[in-house]
Amino acid sequence: MTKQMMDLRALVEKSADADLLREMIGFAAERLMELEVGAKTGAD
Repeated sequence: MTKQMMDLRALVEKSADADLLREMIGFAAERLMELEVGAKTGAD
């Protein structure tokens, strides 16, 4: 794991709103993956 990822993880774990941040990061990651697959396959 990179230092940046470890720093982000530490920040999320210390935050009072850790669950919200996890959900937001998960949503963003999922959306980015969908966009990448769509771009590579030409699908909507």
